[in-house]
Amino acid sequence: MELHKDSEEEEKPSTHEQKQQEDYYLTEEGYIVFTEAYHLKRGYCCQSGCIHCPYGFDKKTGRFLKNKP
Repeated sequence: MELHKDSEEEEKPSTHEQKQQEDYYLTEEGYIVFTEAYHLKRGYCCQSGCIHCPYGFDKKTGRFLKNKP
């Protein structure tokens, strides 16, 4: 007796794909952009002026513009 996989069965995204959706995305230019969720999981600000920084760091002034979550 042969077992056949149902062709309509949805494939689950790999762990890498799940991380990519949750932690970062790629721009059209190929840059990796970390999400706010990733920064919060990391737990601290790297002071690089990240676009999704939840800590409110302003690279131009070197200051935090809002309180740490």
